[in-house]
Amino acid sequence: MKKLIFISIISLLGCNRNAQTAHPPVGGVLSQKDLDVSRNRMKNLNIIERGQIQDWINGQSVKYYPTQLNYWVTVEGYDQRERRADNSLISYSYDLYDFDQTKIYDQSIERREAKFGHFDELKAVENALRFIHDGEEVTLLVPSSLAYGTFGDEKKIDNDIPLIIKLKAL
Repeated sequence: MKKLIFISIISLLGCNRNAQTAHPPVGGVLSQKDLDVSRNRMKNLNIIERGQIQDWINGQSVKYYPTQLNYWVTVEGYDQRERRADNSLISYSYDLYDFDQTKIYDQSIERREAKFGHFDELKAVENALRFIHDGEEVTLLVPSSLAYGTFGDEKKIDNDIPLIIKLKAL
């Protein structure tokens, strides 16, 4: 009987020693404080980038117009046009430039017969495609939050880089 009690006590102590504080998994839930810090960082970055883009626009001969989705376009009243419906098809291509007007990729990014609501594209590109006319070409000035954001594209576009996008409906 003494052996049984001794083994039980040792077992309980052994279980107790292995108990560790639980930590959320990597990529797990962020605290409210972390979310607030991230939100404030993006808000401040967006304010800075919008100011930088506006300064760049002021030095250009081409006129750019702000849209409701936080980017600029070369067509006045662009986002007031009739909007293309979900499931409608569109073919398009676009080129990416930095604000030094250096083309980032040699090849244009092109999609054929893409269906709205079923393709994954930059937010500004997808939104602009909703209002573009067939055969039309527009230039978008896009803050990083609507481009590749805080991670970049993990190739040639670094984090927090605003872009110039030359978009064409084919």
